[in-house]
Amino acid sequence: MKSHDSLLAGAVEAALKAGAVIRKHFTRPLQVREKGKLGLVTNADFEAERVALGVLKKYAPDFGLLTEETNAKGVLKPGQKGMWIVDPLDGTTNFVHRFPMFCVTVAAMVGQEVVVGVTYHPILEELYTAVKGRGAFINGKRMRVSKSTKIKDALLSTGFAYHKQNALSDEMTSFEKVSRVARAVRRPGSAALDLAYTARGVFDGFWESHLAPWDTAAGSLLVSEAGGKVTNFEGKAFDVRGSSIVASNGKLHAQILRKL
Repeated sequence: MKSHDSLLAGAVEAALKAGAVIRKHFTRPLQVREKGKLGLVTNADFEAERVALGVLKKYAPDFGLLTEETNAKGVLKPGQKGMWIVDPLDGTTNFVHRFPMFCVTVAAMVGQEVVVGVTYHPILEELYTAVKGRGAFINGKRMRVSKSTKIKDALLSTGFAYHKQNALSDEMTSFEKVSRVARAVRRPGSAALDLAYTARGVFDGFWESHLAPWDTAAGSLLVSEAGGKVTNFEGKAFDVRGSSIVASNGKLHAQILRKL
């Protein structure tokens, strides 16, 4: 089994190289298409994923893959020791509209546990890293969740699903309930970045449903390692293959759950 240090090195290299691809394309004309009810995808998504997977296969060729854009569905084959979980461009709609809130996110999972998480904001050049049991960092500096204890003082974030017909009504109800008691709620459009910002203490908490593992794997570890709490909407232990997540500084967790 690869050491956690080796997995971290691979995830960092993959995120940085994929981020360079995204940065290159940010001001260029894009090839954009719809993925049915799953949002947009561009040539930058595919190129960044190709670069990231090339790096990750070099570091851990015995790992399976769970990725957003290619046909890598996360089923371990005999002999595979773990799983890379990759979103080469979380926040593609923002990217297409030149709104600079998007990122690369890479996680390594061994068994049922995420042991390494990396999220990289290629425009601001912010690199968020975490290894299980070792804390969370931004550009090498340790980060901690916020200290807010009252939801009335909290800045929170959330997101809405693309398939609006099935989810929007419930999401708007939750948004209203939380907005009535929190200082403010933001909706930046990248779950992976929302989680990184929660780990950093910019946001006091984050919630969203209808997500995929590549949206939450790295970020959930960042929040936990920064001293926060991560569960599903029912307050039970977070499962990276589940569809809902609530992440907070811990002190506000019960208050947020009550409003959901």
